[in-house]
Amino acid sequence: MRFPWGSVTTIRREELTLPAAHLGPDNPLPPLRPLDEMHRIEDRDKEDLPRDMARQIGYAPLHSLLPVRVRDGYDRRREPRTLGTLVIENDRLRATVLPSLGGRIASLVHKPSGRELLYRNPVFQPANFALNGAWFSGGIEWNIGATGHTTLSCAPVHAARVPAPDGGEMLRLWEWERLRDLPFQVDLWLPDGSDFLYVGVRIRNPHETPVPTYWWSNIAVPEECRVLAPAEAAWHFGYERRLRRVPVPVYDGVDRTYPLNSTYPADYFYEVPDERRRWIAAQGADGHGLVQTSTDVLRGRKLFVWGSGPGGRRWQEWLTEPGTGGYCEIQAGLARTQLEHVRTDPESEVSWLEAYGPFETPPEGEWPEVLREAERRLEAVLPRADVDAAYAAWQPYADADPGERLAAGSGWGALEVLRAGWKLPGTPFDENTLGPEQEPWLHLLRAGSLPAPPTARPPGDTLVAPHWRDMLETAPATGLTEYHLGVAQWHAGDRAQAVRSWERGLRAAGPAWPHLRCLAVADQEDRHPERAADRYAAAFDALCRERDEAEEAGTDGGEGPGWQAAVAALGREAVEALLAVGRTGEARSAWERLEPDTRARGRFRLTEAGLLLAEGRRDEARAVFDTGFEVADLREGDEVVGRLWAALTDEPLPGRHDFRMRPSP
Repeated sequence: MRFPWGSVTTIRREELTLPAAHLGPDNPLPPLRPLDEMHRIEDRDKEDLPRDMARQIGYAPLHSLLPVRVRDGYDRRREPRTLGTLVIENDRLRATVLPSLGGRIASLVHKPSGRELLYRNPVFQPANFALNGAWFSGGIEWNIGATGHTTLSCAPVHAARVPAPDGGEMLRLWEWERLRDLPFQVDLWLPDGSDFLYVGVRIRNPHETPVPTYWWSNIAVPEECRVLAPAEAAWHFGYERRLRRVPVPVYDGVDRTYPLNSTYPADYFYEVPDERRRWIAAQGADGHGLVQTSTDVLRGRKLFVWGSGPGGRRWQEWLTEPGTGGYCEIQAGLARTQLEHVRTDPESEVSWLEAYGPFETPPEGEWPEVLREAERRLEAVLPRADVDAAYAAWQPYADADPGERLAAGSGWGALEVLRAGWKLPGTPFDENTLGPEQEPWLHLLRAGSLPAPPTARPPGDTLVAPHWRDMLETAPATGLTEYHLGVAQWHAGDRAQAVRSWERGLRAAGPAWPHLRCLAVADQEDRHPERAADRYAAAFDALCRERDEAEEAGTDGGEGPGWQAAVAALGREAVEALLAVGRTGEARSAWERLEPDTRARGRFRLTEAGLLLAEGRRDEARAVFDTGFEVADLREGDEVVGRLWAALTDEPLPGRHDFRMRPSP
């Protein structure tokens, strides 16, 4: 493929200031409970699915967040904050990237028309939609790992300049995805004179065993549009957790290609025939919009709608500023649905090329004619053969060494590369990116032991892959080692051994509360709620005493954000465990040991309302609602607020608390 354009594409650093909430610290308690992910179906419902789809839905679904931590320390107090951005621009398009937030493309502007092609969120407001919590809406996000929004949604990625096939420069983003232990890269390539942003994506499996792989590119666009995709049928998934095949565009008497025609949030996974070109577009009433197309490896296409019902509208307000307009998502993935994972063979890779650009085609009319005209126009502005040729031209450059480093991600990839000695051309995970989180594990790798922390502090991240678990099993059996070993054993499904490790850790020197909390979770999972409550009470008491001792000793640990996050997280779990067995007096005592600032947070106000109700103080519980609160980390699909309201009154649920994503049972 020959490129007639010059090499005037620029890549530069800029800053973006906007109202932004504070992310806060991660939750230091290891996520031991089964993954809470909405996109699942019952085994009995798989019987009516195509055989290959059912097989991929059943292939290695994620059951745990480990080794990733939960990000739930964010708030809803937005203040002007400045984010570093990377801008790649030619004479036709300008793309603004957020390297500290998963490499999200926040904006894609068509310069000749001045049109913003994406839904550009005017604020940064995290919400509990990522697999590990914090996520935000808008732009183009890169979802890798497992069903759901990536754990890298609000995490930094590496970025650098690299040579482009046309002699110019590309912007490379790369990171180590920790749920599946896979390195990946995203190359943004914008040839001079091109109306399309090319995106080359590569996921590698450096392991000697096959690995389940997941990818969806999610594109937020204004919801007042019609979504076009080359399909006559789709797989509908609502929050009733049922997957069923429905006709396109009209289903149940309503044209669902208009996002606001649906009442409740829903996914429509389009059944694109094998021989058809892969593309999806969102067109406004004036015929202008955005199109995404790709090489055929990226086979899936999807529309996500919030719908016109009160719950969907409330979520739209929750994720942005009221009155700024809503959005829907058009998406592209490796499988037909987001419930599936595909196999990547040992020591192999999967790659493809996507293209994003402005598109003009009439959205109104009969579906077959609308699609034919759209495909004719797409072929005219970006022939399918040109996308394939651009992919072929990009492939040799995927291994190109990065030049100037523009942003730094985590050190986890560097640790894994040091451990295994992998050579990953194009995506170097340099040793200088190792940080404090990796230091204990680097010591374990080189010296065979976990070092004791220099000051009292909550335990750091636990690595759970088999090779790290093997190292922990042969390391000196300190209390810290037994703690991390138990977490790794729990992740591997060896719960009995995990319990034994934590029990041994209790008898060793060092803090007791991390082991007690893990044992309490094990008790809950084994349906021993009274014993779990006992251990939670003991763990919280021990943590509070350790925090107080650290403060008295004058160390920074007792007052640091890690301590505050640990006390808040463990205190909440302890209160809920004690309430579950009717021990309201002890729950009240634990509640009162929380810091005033913690008790004032929305999630804890909700906990307080439940505590008051359990104490028989119904009017005071109702007053919590009347005073008002916002649960910043309310989970997608969680109906806890509505359930507590229904226990207090027969009145309709107030609109500010209505986040329901499905019809009432």
